[in-house]
Amino acid sequence: MFSQQNMSTNSTIDHCKAPSPVTYEILSWLMIGEFMLGLPLNLSVLYTFIFRFKFWKNKSTFLFNIVVADFLLVACLPVKAYHYHHGLRRSSDDVTCKAMLFMLFLNRGASIAFLITLSIDRYFNVVHLGRRNFVKVLKKSPQISIVIWLLLLPLTIPTMVKTFECCNSHGRQFETHLHDVTDTFREIVFFTQIVIPFIILVYCTVRIVNRLRKKTVGEKAKLRRAVCVVMSVAVVFSICFLPCAVARAVLLSVRLGQWQAAEDIVVQVYDSLMVLSYIDCLLDPLVYCFCNSGFKDAYVSTFCPTFLRKRLLNTDFGMGTTTTTTSGTRTISLPIIDK
Repeated sequence: MFSQQNMSTNSTIDHCKAPSPVTYEILSWLMIGEFMLGLPLNLSVLYTFIFRFKFWKNKSTFLFNIVVADFLLVACLPVKAYHYHHGLRRSSDDVTCKAMLFMLFLNRGASIAFLITLSIDRYFNVVHLGRRNFVKVLKKSPQISIVIWLLLLPLTIPTMVKTFECCNSHGRQFETHLHDVTDTFREIVFFTQIVIPFIILVYCTVRIVNRLRKKTVGEKAKLRRAVCVVMSVAVVFSICFLPCAVARAVLLSVRLGQWQAAEDIVVQVYDSLMVLSYIDCLLDPLVYCFCNSGFKDAYVSTFCPTFLRKRLLNTDFGMGTTTTTTSGTRTISLPIIDK
């Protein structure tokens, strides 16, 4: 009887208390800062997409879905900051904990899925120009976005357990075969959502850059835009997704080795990198601007002050995508809009 009770206790060891209150106090204020910047930024982006840019007419449904995913993240930040401020890595309430995990991982999965789809679209437009681009066909159907969200649900639901967020897996003293299988599945889902898309992103980037080197001067404007798109996505990945994946792998290794002193340090690094990953809601608008000059122009015209508006409207981030036409005695600059 004592053995069974001991097994039950050890199988539910809680690793969710903050090992350093000072560190988590700082992280809580960082999340508050991300929320205060991310909420107005994403509200302005949402307004532009709906009322100024009218994304459904400009075939930018995938970009709009990234905005929706970012709102899921922004909504979670105050709750996460509250728990960190009180020395907890997650909510002690099961419903709140599962809801937070669901929204956070749904945001991560959706952001990665739609960002990679944009990179694949640019890859086909540049490397396989003239062939049928299935991504471009999918962009014209809003139902495809709904299908993507629905496909993400089976990958998100397994993470809705409070032990996952605190990496309380593969390190319990008395772990049953069922626990081992479910923990393994959850970790595979977590890492494949990041590693496989990153491999696709690197491949698309290398092929587009190689294509750019082989093109003549007159064709390089469009290719520069494609390079900027995939490079901006690569920046988001490198800052927001890869570091926390590496830190989680290290944390799992430390827990398996039962190195408690090292775990207290690695846990803080892991949680700090997770907080850093939340700035994707601040970086994604840069992707929108690189992907679509029409959105950039609509956003700048609506929200930027007058003294910056003219300069930003006449500049396409150095990609040389502005053409000049002459009509009579007037010279008109027309941006090449990618829709």
